[in-house]
Amino acid sequence: MQANVAGVSAKKTERLLNLVICLLATRRFLSVQEIRSAVPGYGQDTEEAFRRMFERDKEELRELGIPLETGTNSHVHEDEPGYRIARRDYELPDITLEPDEAAALGLAARLWQSAPLAGATGTALLKLQAAGVDAAPVPAALEPRVGASEPAFEGCLRAVRDGRPLTFTYRASGGKPPSSRSVEPWGVVSWRGRWYLVGRDRDRDAERVFRLSRIVGDVTEAGPAGSVVVPEQVDLRGMVARMATDEPRLTARVSLRPGTGWELRRDAGASNPDPERDTWTIVEVGFSDPERFADRVTGYGPDAVVLSPPQARAAVVERLRGLAS
Repeated sequence: MQANVAGVSAKKTERLLNLVICLLATRRFLSVQEIRSAVPGYGQDTEEAFRRMFERDKEELRELGIPLETGTNSHVHEDEPGYRIARRDYELPDITLEPDEAAALGLAARLWQSAPLAGATGTALLKLQAAGVDAAPVPAALEPRVGASEPAFEGCLRAVRDGRPLTFTYRASGGKPPSSRSVEPWGVVSWRGRWYLVGRDRDRDAERVFRLSRIVGDVTEAGPAGSVVVPEQVDLRGMVARMATDEPRLTARVSLRPGTGWELRRDAGASNPDPERDTWTIVEVGFSDPERFADRVTGYGPDAVVLSPPQARAAVVERLRGLAS
């Protein structure tokens, strides 16, 4: 998965997404003022500016096919009309995905947990609860499963979105001492369970790929927004596949429940029926670090069982014990 977001629409996208979640999470009609106080992005405007923005946002959601329902909570008093999104009208019917499509959605869910959108969304739901609004559970489709834990993740993603150059200290492979890098970021890509920054290394005047877990300390913005131009037709994922180091040295055998583990299935070198578990499948997946492999597998919970090698199985068992306690 690659993230390459236009900065000009980021705030609007965040506001619309929070508005949708806010209206989905309530069981009653919310007044305009309740929406203003609960949804980040509205509170700083004057009343007139807020009303104009809210009207534009309503029209945009309707153009996107999102059904806004208007009504009141009292049949006796003529309250100001409120808004909500009826889940029965919003939810999609059952969808059948191809394995590669399901894998892409799984990776998108990983990004969701660490993206800046997640914090604002949580704030909106907390405001609803504080205001006494009976909030329904967040739709399962928006529930994050596994996140990116690298400290540099959000800084790199923000620089890509805004088109700003970056500087950071990077620890290369092979025991080399850390060195300073100046980079024009083009995208953030997930590849084989790791996150990479792709861009142009200014000092070397060449395309480079940087593993986020090897960035030491903070990343620093080093130029104005919009000063980085991503080349047309650039294949970020292809660059990572070609240039990323530390290819898997070991092979793990993982048994998967039917219909689960698409990311592991996609990367598998072999796949066979599990003789011990009816309808399950054993996949063979390459890895280098047992702890990082455990990060990939643990998110599947009981749907994935690591059979071998012992170090990979032990890492997953230890992780699950920690979660259970």
